[in-house]
Amino acid sequence: MTGDADKSDKSNGAIILGWWRANLRPDPDTGPARGLRARLRRATHVVDVLAEAQVIALHDALGRRHDPTRLAALVPVLAAVKRPDGPRIARAVGGEEPRLSHLRFQRLIRSDNQELALGLRRALPLVDHTCNVAALGEDFLKWNERIRVRWCFDYFGKMPPDASDAAPETEETT
Repeated sequence: MTGDADKSDKSNGAIILGWWRANLRPDPDTGPARGLRARLRRATHVVDVLAEAQVIALHDALGRRHDPTRLAALVPVLAAVKRPDGPRIARAVGGEEPRLSHLRFQRLIRSDNQELALGLRRALPLVDHTCNVAALGEDFLKWNERIRVRWCFDYFGKMPPDASDAAPETEETT
């Protein structure tokens, strides 16, 4: 029973980061980890990813509350990350001199699952394969309009407005 309580106490991002450190980039880097990364990067079908025991273990660690096809799209992206301690990916590729063009960024935030995964895998080399793995994993699994909006603000290096601040501005303008 305590295992279930521990799962609920940890965020999805923390679970994903712990899994990444244990399976994809263990210290020291091992042959099995290199092999897993290679298999995941080469995977072309959902079942290729889900056929890995470590991926099923991640699904179980997340409490089985996520769509396995979405998780299967995320895991090859995680396999392409070399350092997990960078900024959020949208902030890393954006800014005053963006590394990812505005048009490619727009295409990225409009995409879902496999297209999103492909766009992220193409963006990672632009930031030396470094990003916040926990945030990336959490955002990918929950990918929705609120996250897309935050990514837009991150891309331009701005803080998103607080939803509670938006209401008074609307009232003043009416």
